[in-house]
Amino acid sequence: MLWKNNPTLEGLNSINQGTLCEHLGMEFTEVGEDYLIAKMPVDHRTKQPMGLLHGGASVALAESIGSVASFIIQENPMESHVVGVEINANHLKSVREGWVYGKVTPIKVGRTLHIWNIDITNEDGDLVCVSRLTCMVR
Repeated sequence: MLWKNNPTLEGLNSINQGTLCEHLGMEFTEVGEDYLIAKMPVDHRTKQPMGLLHGGASVALAESIGSVASFIIQENPMESHVVGVEINANHLKSVREGWVYGKVTPIKVGRTLHIWNIDITNEDGDLVCVSRLTCMVR
């Protein structure tokens, strides 16, 4: 298993309390051997004025789950700081309602840099957004 501290859904979701993640309705739904999945609603909090999922909301989901992945991969997460240093996103398909699901997987996990791939899909499994996040561990 990639994760060092046996993360639980309850523990991961408690990290979101009082944050942007909670405000946007993000919720972790699955912990795999080398991936995490979180969902986010497409509603009044995450739509742009044209009624579509806001690209910034997709990026917020991607950076949030990638940053959490970098945090829980640490031997002693409370002794280091993880910060995002670069993120990119390609928006591939619009979403008007329902839920989107972000799945984060590692591209490279080094001592001081982590690079993550985040695929965001709709409820039908269609790819909505692809993102790559680089985190620095300090």
